[in-house]
Amino acid sequence: MFRRTFWFTAGAAAGVWATTKVNRKLKQLTPESLAAQAADKAIETGHKLKDFALDVREGMVRRESELGGALGLEAPVDPDLPVRRHFAVETAKAPANTYRKLPYNSNNRNEDH
Repeated sequence: MFRRTFWFTAGAAAGVWATTKVNRKLKQLTPESLAAQAADKAIETGHKLKDFALDVREGMVRRESELGGALGLEAPVDPDLPVRRHFAVETAKAPANTYRKLPYNSNNRNEDH
């Protein structure tokens, strides 16, 4: 008698446990839950990329200062020497409301006109 009661109770408990596991997994696989998980992963990835970019920028600034010190670019300039910096490309000031357009000829017939 105890044997049958034990196995009946064990079977019922296993059935309840399996049912709750399956229902929990089904709730995780709903479209809303999957979208929320994907959004969380995207946000986490964005934070990791931002941290990486900040680390790269910090390393660049540190390395530029090391190179500037090694090459003497940050040394004080002697006021007796005539020094004028020449830039490779000098920018001309454009009028305030003028926009430059690149020539664009499209042969795409599917483009809206």
